[in-house]
Amino acid sequence: MAGTDDGFNTARRALEEGNYPVAVKCLRKALEASPETAEIRLLLGQALIEAGQLGAGIEELEKARRLEADDPDILFALGDARFEAGEPDGALEIYRLLVEAEPDQAEGWISLGLVHFHQERMEKAEESFRQALRCDPGSSFALNCMGDVRYAAGDSDGALDYYRKALAQSPDDPQAHYNLAEMAYDAGDLDQAETSCQEAVRFDPDFTFAYLTLGNICLDQDRPREAYHWFQEYLLRERSPGAEEVRREVTAVMDGLKAEL
Repeated sequence: MAGTDDGFNTARRALEEGNYPVAVKCLRKALEASPETAEIRLLLGQALIEAGQLGAGIEELEKARRLEADDPDILFALGDARFEAGEPDGALEIYRLLVEAEPDQAEGWISLGLVHFHQERMEKAEESFRQALRCDPGSSFALNCMGDVRYAAGDSDGALDYYRKALAQSPDDPQAHYNLAEMAYDAGDLDQAETSCQEAVRFDPDFTFAYLTLGNICLDQDRPREAYHWFQEYLLRERSPGAEEVRREVTAVMDGLKAEL
């Protein structure tokens, strides 16, 4: 048992450090001794997903769910994985289970709203995010999401108000800074957009969307060397399976920029 615990702790440290192949190896070894332990399968599923093996990760999360059907950590991980895999209906089903079990938890409502938002069901998305704010009025995540809904509806003033509320709650929130950057970029205020993107990556160096926007800002301002740098930073950090198409597009842009450097 001690050996299993040592491997489990090693896997946890590897996950925290982003060393996913080591985490997967240790967790598979731990499963040999404890195949019916839901927590090991949960962590293995998460490690596989982070390592780019989305299908295998979902399979492990489903096994964890069969062992602990009502565990909210397992359900959140599985819902997120289904959503990332392009299975919004499956994700919705799981998030509904979460909010039915814990209706006062903002996180479940936010997850539910995000699926509706990406499916362009804006009324349902807004309803879910408002419910999240009733549960937790200070949730910067929910405030950002409400800003996104208002912006999608063409209500720039309403969106700006929500993003500023999010920053008031969490001044170091990279998502809020990035949302302000996107608004500034769309309005043609490239200097403000750049400043807000810089703030986003200052608070979260792995906030990949900000690097992408910084690269586009530099392209728009005829700064090819800086654009190349920011796109390179994006490629170094963005490893999500769902970003493969964007990665290919960025690589093609960088190939074209090389001729200008």
